[in-house]
Parts: sequence; structure tokens; C-alpha cells
Amino acid sequence: MFKFLFLLAILILSSDAAVQDFCVADLKAPESPSGYSCKSVTNVTVDDFVFSGLSAAGNTASIIKAAVTPAFAAQFPGVNGLGLSAARLDLAAGGVIPFHTHPGASEILLVVQGSITAGFVSSANSVYLKTLKKGDLMVFPQGLLHFQVSDAGYTSVGYVFFSSSNPGLQILDFALFANDLPTKLVGATTFLDEATIKKLKGVLGGTN
Repeated sequence: MFKFLFLLAILILSSDAAVQDFCVADLKAPESPSGYSCKSVTNVTVDDFVFSGLSAAGNTASIIKAAVTPAFAAQFPGVNGLGLSAARLDLAAGGVIPFHTHPGASEILLVVQGSITAGFVSSANSVYLKTLKKGDLMVFPQGLLHFQVSDAGYTSVGYVFFSSSNPGLQILDFALFANDLPTKLVGATTFLDEATIKKLKGVLGGTN
């Protein structure tokens, strides 16, 4: 009996069950590594659990010809602490979401318009690549480099869903060329020539 009670206690203590119904983000408080603190329940309304921002197309007039409209905790307070969020992707003809990672979440892409070629690279450098049509889903495991490119001659649209209310984002091109990391160090770590690096820094706003 003692052994049974001990195992039961371990199971209860290790359970991921929520100790409260929800934790609507208090956007007036600072964000911590574990997310936002909870808004007082007395101040929570139904609007905290509804987000309409994904109904409108994003502005694709940028160098990547694409737009990402997020519905993370910062925009959609009701998802805070629930381990999920969403975003809308709009990719004009030739638009691209460059190689990037989400350190905090896995991702599922649903194509609802057009055609999107998407893929990811495993830690063993294996490439998983597919051209997706309307209605297709593709999953991108947490932390792996992945991308999306529009293959249609018109705007492609997709919705992505994450296993975190704040999945995080790091874009590889920006990490290399949109900051003040010295050109010589970029060259040493990428094997690119100095002229190419400076050109890319110029395009993406990097210096040094």
C-alpha cells in the first residue's frame, strides 16, 4: 500500500494538469522567460479569448514579398500559458519566408490558397521538402531550420499553428547579415567572400 501511495503521489506531482482554468496575459506587466503573468480574473472578458486579426491579408510589400500576422500571447492574451498559438502567412508571387527556427515550438502549416514549397533540415542535415497545395498540412519539428516559398503566380496563403503561446523566432539570414557581427567573422564561419557578405549586410541593414 505504501508503495502504491508513493507512486500515486509521484504521478500527481509530475502531472501537467492545470491548477487554474486559464492565465490570460497581463500585457501591462513585463514578460518573463516563462511567459506573461496572469491578468486578474475580475478583469478578464470574452474578448481576451477571441482574435480577429488573421482575417485580413498581411502587407507583402517587403524584400521577402511575404507577411506574417501573429496570434501569439502578445496579440492574443487568451492563449497565454495554454501551449498553443497561430499565425497567418501571406506570400505574394515569388514570396519567401527565409530559413528560420522557432526555439520554443513545433509548427504545423495549413495551405488555404495557392501553392507553397516548404521544407526543413534535420540535425543530421537531411532535407524534407514538399510542394503543398490547398488543404495540405506539413509539420516542422521544434528548433529545426525550415522555410516556405510561394510557387503560385498569385498570393499564396497559409495558417500556421504552434505548440507554444510564444514560439520564438530567429531568421538565419538576419542572424548573419542584419547585425554588427564583423565581416571577417561572418566569412570565417560561412566561407563566403567579403564582397558577398558586405552586399548582404547592405541589403539587410547590417554593419561592420
